[in-house]
Order: sequence, then C-alpha cells, then structure tokens
Amino acid sequence: MLQKPESGALPIPQAEREMDGSHDGETQALTASQEMAPSPLLQESPEEDLGAVREEGATEPCLTPRGARALAAKTLARRRACRRLDRTVAELVQFLLLKDRKKSPITRSEMVKYVIGDLKDLFPEIIARAADHLRYVFGFELKQLDRKHHTYILINKLKPIEDEEEALRGDGPRLGLLMMILGLIYMKGNSAREAQVWAMLRRLGVRPSKYHFLFGYPKRLIMEDFVQLRYLNYRRVPHTNPPECEFSWGPRSNLETSKMKVLGFVAKLHKKEPQHWPVQYREALADEADRARAGASVRARASTHPW
Repeated sequence: MLQKPESGALPIPQAEREMDGSHDGETQALTASQEMAPSPLLQESPEEDLGAVREEGATEPCLTPRGARALAAKTLARRRACRRLDRTVAELVQFLLLKDRKKSPITRSEMVKYVIGDLKDLFPEIIARAADHLRYVFGFELKQLDRKHHTYILINKLKPIEDEEEALRGDGPRLGLLMMILGLIYMKGNSAREAQVWAMLRRLGVRPSKYHFLFGYPKRLIMEDFVQLRYLNYRRVPHTNPPECEFSWGPRSNLETSKMKVLGFVAKLHKKEPQHWPVQYREALADEADRARAGASVRARASTHPW
C-alpha cells in the first residue's frame, strides 16, 4: 500500500572513525547500514527521559548521593546532546528539500554553514540519518553527485512502499507521513494521543499548523484527508480533563496494509529487525494468522458456491 531520525560531548560515529581524516565517510554514510540514534517515530518525551534517568540511577544501589547526582547529570547531558543532534537532522532535511526546489546541486559546505555548524565532525551520521528521513517519509533519494566537490542532489522517488491500490497512490510524501502516523499508533499500543502525533511532526521539522510545501497544512491534511478517507479514526478519550483526543487506525488502513507491514516500516527506520519489538511482533504474527484464516474461509465459500 503505502510508502527514518549522548555524553557531554557528542559521540563520534562509526563512519567518522573509519574516515581517517578524509570525506569518504560521506559516501559510506549514504550507502552502508549503520546503527543510528532513534528516529522521530519512537523518541521519548521529556517526562520519559527523566524517568529513564531515575531508572538508570536506581540500577546502581552502591552509588553515593554525589555519584548518583553525577550519573543523573551525565545522563541528562547525553540526552540533551542527542536531542540537539535530532534537531539538526530535522533541520537538514528541510534545508535539502527547500534547496531541491531550485534543482541545483547542494554542497557539503552549504550544509555545514547554514545547518550543521559546529557538529561538522558528525557530518557522516547526520547526512545518513537525513537520507533515511528523506527516503521513507518524503519519498526522495539523496545521491552524492560529485565526491571530489562533495555535492548532492535529490531524486524524486514518489511511489508508495506497497503496490496495492489506494486513494493516495502517487503521492510519496503524504504516504510516508501516513505510514509514520500508523507506525506511531501501532508502537504506542494501537492508539496515540493527538499531542504525540503533533510532537512527532515537530521532530521531523514539520509544524502542524504551518504551511509545508510538500504537505500543505499538515494538521488539515491529517484531520480532513486522512480521517475523512478513513485511514485514521479520531475520537475523544473518555474521562480526560482537560479533554484529550486520540488517533487509531481507520478501517481503510486495516484493509490496505497490515500490522506486519507497518512494523517492517518501523524496523527499517530504526535499522533493526521486526523481532526487536517482541510484543508488537507477536501481535503482528497473530494478525497475519487471522488474515490468512479469513482469506481461506472466503476462498472455501467461493469454491462451494461458485455462482
């Protein structure tokens, strides 16, 4: 049916260590599979970050109070550095998309000057994560045009991941956005609060209520197109004060894709296998089995009553 992105100092990625001072790591970063920081799909909220800090501190019962405070401070610094890296990736994606509108090659020096700045030593990791976001979310392939002058171009892939017929066929960016939302919903337990969806968009560098040249007004696209086309359900969460609303999969999504396909999409974003999330993987396997039984039942009835 449908068509990715901590110590006090930022870590030096694998590709950078392999460069030995050259920029060949740029090509490696675009072509090799690497362990990346989490994509915007499954990042934790600040409240969850603080909970993780407390949990990490709790695993060290022998720490002195001073040691526990130092560990918590170090963990928070690492998470701040990671969040800064995430923001830089999102900003680079938007920069590349805007530059592509002029259809002129994009140079490494421009990216460093206008977006990356003092994180230039992490360029291979940043460019690789940006390339994943461009591919899976926006439907563009980032290609290195000239290794000597470090220039890049975007190739418009604009096609959905799957081949089934659906109303959004041919619109790669919108399909990618829908898949991101379906993935978030599934990984959050088959429903996601409205605020979680808007937060994910912001991590992608997309403001829900601000015009985006690929999506138009993203909030309107989601609330009107995705909901009205029955890709998403939207409802008030009972007994919430102040009132909260949530999204879940709509009937059209259940017909045109599956939990296993969406889990596979999430796994690609995180460069992992679907089995990395055992709860969701078991649920997806059960869903596949249910679909197989339903299909067999339909075929059996058709063979019994061919008319």
